[in-house]
Amino acid sequence: MTAKTQFPGTSGLTLEEPLMFEKSIKDRKGYSLPDDDLPELNNDSLLPAKYVRDEISGMPELSELDVVRHFTRLSTWNYSIDHGFYPLGSCTMKYNPKINEVTAGLCGFTHLHPLTPASAAQGALEIMYRLEKYLSEISGLSAVTLQPSAGAQGELTGMLMIKAFHQSRTDSNRNIVLIPDSAHGTNPASSVIAGLTTRTLASGPDGCLDIEALTPHLNGNLAALMMTNPNTLGIFEKKAVEITKLVHDCGGLVYMDGANLNALMGIVKPGDLGVDVLHINLHKTFATPHGGGGPGSGPVAVTKTLEPFLPAPSIKIDPKGFYYFDWHRPLSIGKVHNFWGNFGVMIKAYTYIRSLGAEGIRKVSEAAVLNANYMKERLKPYFHIAYDKLCKHECIFDDSFQHQHDVSTMDIAKRLMDYGFHPPTVYFPLIVKGALMIEPTESESKDTLDQFIDAMIAISEEAKTNPERVKDSPTLPKLKRLDETKAARQTVLKWIPKSTPNA
Repeated sequence: MTAKTQFPGTSGLTLEEPLMFEKSIKDRKGYSLPDDDLPELNNDSLLPAKYVRDEISGMPELSELDVVRHFTRLSTWNYSIDHGFYPLGSCTMKYNPKINEVTAGLCGFTHLHPLTPASAAQGALEIMYRLEKYLSEISGLSAVTLQPSAGAQGELTGMLMIKAFHQSRTDSNRNIVLIPDSAHGTNPASSVIAGLTTRTLASGPDGCLDIEALTPHLNGNLAALMMTNPNTLGIFEKKAVEITKLVHDCGGLVYMDGANLNALMGIVKPGDLGVDVLHINLHKTFATPHGGGGPGSGPVAVTKTLEPFLPAPSIKIDPKGFYYFDWHRPLSIGKVHNFWGNFGVMIKAYTYIRSLGAEGIRKVSEAAVLNANYMKERLKPYFHIAYDKLCKHECIFDDSFQHQHDVSTMDIAKRLMDYGFHPPTVYFPLIVKGALMIEPTESESKDTLDQFIDAMIAISEEAKTNPERVKDSPTLPKLKRLDETKAARQTVLKWIPKSTPNA
């Protein structure tokens, strides 16, 4: 099998290159072991002879240089945020400053065992304590737990706390969670896993939550409204304060999905909108590795009312300045993580916040919103925009214009790969048919955005003049159009030897 490779800066220069993964050659070695000077073991009971072998069989036979070149070569085939622009909407794939990696890699952190007693881990506890306070300030909420290790786990943690709150008031009939159709896809699953029942609310013609659709559900069965703000259309829920008051007046609580906090931090505090629970994605908003570069982290912030229900333990400081774990939390929903959370991610987020300061945090959101609106305005003559209004962190187009030429959203996404760009999020949110969801974040310069925009414009022209070229893309990556469902569910993550050695 061969594939054409385009090298950056070569104006389309390509090279036929074989896709070879089997490089093993019999009797080639990349190691040299000293002679065995151990005494003969005659006692078969110590190590039965059937378990002893002279050679390791079934493994690749390669030199050290072969191995180094193989993995270095594979690394150049991969796309990463250090390589180029990730326009993935909703994911907030921003640049991860290298200072974050340096601080997280300090031996005082990496060598710290999670079972280290608090008396020997004061520095780590202090950072966690401070990070909780920073996130509390940014969110406008009273208390934070760092335990959840992903946004979805943060959602589940929040919904479990809401359920526990109602049960503590002997109000167990409150089991309905209202979720707008513009919310993130994990919201319904998190609610159901928490033992609650979901109901979908339709968005209004402006892309925001329709209060008329909400009103019939404001009764004694309502546990919570689960709102994403800005929503997945990239639009700020301008009636958020009115909506949260309506929910509170009927005894419900408001959960806010904080995955899109990159548009708000330093500008709007969710707590000021009447939000009771908020999860925060450190691996999105606070510049720690995302996706395959994870792990993630999804701290949850709550109001004073819900603070007793936070996972145990919480981190406290005594009058002498000693940090400790407080396990005495009778209303707590319990632990949601084996230890204390993904500590390395916390260090990176802490570094990011300290590097920026309060003014820098606000500028991040301002730049992210500016970039998204610049993208929207430049592209809307070429791609239909679902809701042509001021957006926040992301803008949503669809393939209506291109569909006239039998070119789909997936075709556009694949063609972008030939132009050297990672595709945006496609076919989400579900309420926009053929959606192209683009989030430039604050990381990208105007030059990069213009290059991406020029590529999108070129594809829109190709869709009219040469649609088959778009439909046959990509032509340059190593692999073409995969079975994406199979690739996601049956991914091969390790090398499998041709033959398995006998035991």
